[in-house]
Amino acid sequence: MKETGRQGVDPAQLSEQDLLRELETIHRSRHDTLLYGSSAALAAHDVRMADLEAEYLRRHPDRPPAAGRTREGARARES
Repeated sequence: MKETGRQGVDPAQLSEQDLLRELETIHRSRHDTLLYGSSAALAAHDVRMADLEAEYLRRHPDRPPAAGRTREGARARES
């Protein structure tokens, strides 16, 4: 797999399974990075997370949102 100038493997080169695993890992580590990471670590985390999320959205542009994740669904919960 081709590596970019950024940290980690280029998300476009990841298999679907590897992309999902990377996304799960980076989302789990976000809180600790925010609370305890250096400014550089947080900046690197931001870039990597954005790259992984952008690749997921590129692959799944028509993903259906969960009803509770829309404005209409949120309003229905408030009623």
